[in-house]
Amino acid sequence: MTSHDAASPSDTHTPAYDYLIVGSGLFGATFARLATDAGKRCLIVERRPHIGGNCYTEKLEGINVHRYGAHIFHTSNRAVWAFVNRFAEFNNYINSPKAISGDRLYSLPFNMNTFYELWQTRTPQEARQKIASQRFTGEPTNLEEQALSLVGKDIYETLIRDYTRKQWGKDPRELPAFIIKRLPLRFTYDNNYFSDRYQGIPIGGYTALFDAMLEGIEVRLNVDYFAHRTPLGRLARKVVYTGCIDQYFDYALGRLEYRSLEFDNAVLETDNFQGNAVINYCDTSEPFTRIIEHRHFEGSSSPLTVITREYPRPCSGDAIPYYPVNDAQNQGLYRRYQELAQGTENVIFGGRLSEYKYMDMHVVIESAMNRFRSESRQASA
Repeated sequence: MTSHDAASPSDTHTPAYDYLIVGSGLFGATFARLATDAGKRCLIVERRPHIGGNCYTEKLEGINVHRYGAHIFHTSNRAVWAFVNRFAEFNNYINSPKAISGDRLYSLPFNMNTFYELWQTRTPQEARQKIASQRFTGEPTNLEEQALSLVGKDIYETLIRDYTRKQWGKDPRELPAFIIKRLPLRFTYDNNYFSDRYQGIPIGGYTALFDAMLEGIEVRLNVDYFAHRTPLGRLARKVVYTGCIDQYFDYALGRLEYRSLEFDNAVLETDNFQGNAVINYCDTSEPFTRIIEHRHFEGSSSPLTVITREYPRPCSGDAIPYYPVNDAQNQGLYRRYQELAQGTENVIFGGRLSEYKYMDMHVVIESAMNRFRSESRQASA
């Protein structure tokens, strides 16, 4: 197999950078900031024409539009919260999505408001009894049975089954049970989707946050790492790679499977289209899974509004990979790639795509922090 190592210490030239960072998303930007603060020289190469990865926001009609889907920052990690607040002030946005199924509107996450909307139950005891009477009691062998064992028939059929079909492009009975490890049920009247201590949206959008995070760090946009791999590799002592792990190894063992998304943006001549930032469409009457109305993230005063319809798609061709298909076959393939990565000198693999798992933003930042600390310890040992 072709070697993909970064420049080795035995090379005759002295690399201009300590780290070549492939990708300017959260893992790459966090690592670059911490390394730069520690006196290291970093170069970021980004294949897109902008920084920030999937967190990128762009101004449209005076509204910060989340170009690659809604991103709501939340964490209970005080170190992570302190880190991001170095670069942006956050508002007090609370994520309280709604869901449409049939001709009715429901509250998310599943809580006492949802249960009342379904059954008119008013107490936690009534709701618990209703759910318990509907649960699947056997050993789940697929996603449908797993969901039924957690939340019962009504919640599953109303708010999960068809949404899952659209999201994954498969019937829930064809999907493995472990895709849904848990479905939180809250027996309080609380529509706050997250239970983390800190939550909000950076005022001015995520791109402004990345601009501040990467201040003083060299970033080269529109650079395809794989088209210039050899000369780029000579520029630094180590590579921090945040792309797809199977692509790094030229798909030598096969391709990992992902789901992608397609976004349909529309500018509407109204100052309020749906009254909420996120509304999920949980039945099959619409092909999209949700509509995002971006003005509600930051309370925009624009006389217009921008909405985005989100369509799940197979990940093929130039489609952007979003969600790993973590079934047994793909997980087995990833473990084999992980073994190759562990045997690759002078390359750090990090982030959602390199680790082949869905991670919230704060988890990615924490992972980058931990990896840089590990690097620092090794350097001083």
